Amino acid sequence: MFFVSGYLFSADILATMDKYSNDVAFCVIEKAKRMCREQGDEVKVEVRVENGDPRDVICEVAENINASVLVMGSHGYGLIKRAFLGSVSNHCAQNVKCPVLIVKKPKCSSSGTK
Repeated sequence: MFFVSGYLFSADILATMDKYSNDVAFCVIEKAKRMCREQGDEVKVEVRVENGDPRDVICEVAENINASVLVMGSHGYGLIKRAFLGSVSNHCAQNVKCPVLIVKKPKCSSSGTK
């Protein structure tokens, strides 16, 4: 049994949660790779799954692979949430050597379509 933030988890539950996280990451990566392939051969994709603080890991990997550009998504958190949670994209934009493209989540239109 593991004690995490006031909750008791068995090893089975933690393993299931870990597998689910890995499955979600795999699906996101596959979708991103497919979208890049649709752009043609001029887009090179480097895929890495790492553990650690995302701000530090992303900056380290971008430097290690000599990325020509780092493309990141943004949650679009407001000022207060950003102050408490921090902004991974802002940290990376300030700390990597290559250009950073931050893609914001599209706003839903009044008709409910994106």
